[in-house]
Amino acid sequence: MNKDQVKGATKEATGQIKQDVGRALNDRELQAKGLAKEAEGKLQKNLGDAKEVVNDASRDLDDQSRRDLDRK
Repeated sequence: MNKDQVKGATKEATGQIKQDVGRALNDRELQAKGLAKEAEGKLQKNLGDAKEVVNDASRDLDDQSRRDLDRK
């Protein structure tokens, strides 16, 4: 898990809480801010997920290259 995944999940949860509080208070502006924060969090979490995929693929390629070199 990387920092973008953690920060994204935190923003997503914060946004959901803001939306819930906004609904409870009938505050549309707070609801909108919560929705925006949640969307920002989802995007950041997805960025973190993509980074993990790239890092995993890079590690796999590096491991494969080392095995290939060891065979020679």
